[in-house]
Amino acid sequence: MELTTERLILREFRADDWAAVLDYQRDPRYLRFYEWTDRTPEAAQEFVHMFLGHQREVPRRKFQLAVTLRSSGRLIGNCGVRLLAIDAHEGEIGYELAPDHWGRGYATEAARAVVDFAFSTFGLHRLAAWCIADNAASAHVLQKLGMQLEGRLREKEYFKDRWWDSLVFGMLRREWEERR
Repeated sequence: MELTTERLILREFRADDWAAVLDYQRDPRYLRFYEWTDRTPEAAQEFVHMFLGHQREVPRRKFQLAVTLRSSGRLIGNCGVRLLAIDAHEGEIGYELAPDHWGRGYATEAARAVVDFAFSTFGLHRLAAWCIADNAASAHVLQKLGMQLEGRLREKEYFKDRWWDSLVFGMLRREWEERR
């Protein structure tokens, strides 16, 4: 499976993608909003292996794709959609991007392609997403997609010796259709 945008190719993960994943997941800017304090080669391999496992599911419910630059093929993150069940009416999107590529619109471009794929392929009624409330850039991506802030879950996540609030976003099919 492959999705193409103006500047990106979202493709299936390959086993050797782990080194590129490790490269950005070790960055302190990336780690700020994750429970990890560091990433090891083994952890990055396990992370990529999880996505390879999703590719083999029949029927498939999880589509997490490597985000690569069209110009160079360089892997700069991942983006995908997860369905709760094959006949689900709702899915959840998620993404992450290498910090060296933040602020260029890549996350929004990749996520928009995944939103379009999810609604058009699965006939979903609703898509949801969440992010750590302090991660203003991620919340901004979701808002640019047209997702609506639906709530704030106070002290939902605990990592790095503190509680973090989460923001919940959603988009209905009719809202997606109006934005197309």
